[in-house]
Amino acid sequence: MGARSGPFWDGVEGRAPIPPAAATLGLEFIAADTENATIELAFAATEDFTNPLGNVLGAFLSAMLYDTVGPALLATLAPDEFQSTLEMKVSFLRSTRPGRITGKGRVVHRAGDLAYLEGVLLDPGEAIIATASATARVIPLSEAASAP
Repeated sequence: MGARSGPFWDGVEGRAPIPPAAATLGLEFIAADTENATIELAFAATEDFTNPLGNVLGAFLSAMLYDTVGPALLATLAPDEFQSTLEMKVSFLRSTRPGRITGKGRVVHRAGDLAYLEGVLLDPGEAIIATASATARVIPLSEAASAP
């Protein structure tokens, strides 16, 4: 991994800070397999993420999935490329309490500048909490600041 660079790898390897939203979610990089276009991350869901019943709010789970599927693609890109998420669908399968949540993402298919992505969140017992599918477009890094 040491030879990789670009916004994603610079954050993972400590050459740049991770994005503030990822830090808020307690993102921890675990592993990436660029050949198979998969990634594994962990998130630290805190009490601040809960609804009135003490479960992690779906919006935070959605953000965790967003920060799982996007990096699955980012890890495979050249240093001068970035990704712009075009759409994402989330399915909530069960509630979860604050604690460590694992995210696993993968690039299902890439055709030119379009990529189809999937992600899953797991609780500490490996039960699936939520899933997501997304479509993203690979863009030049120079256009990332103005991308939707």
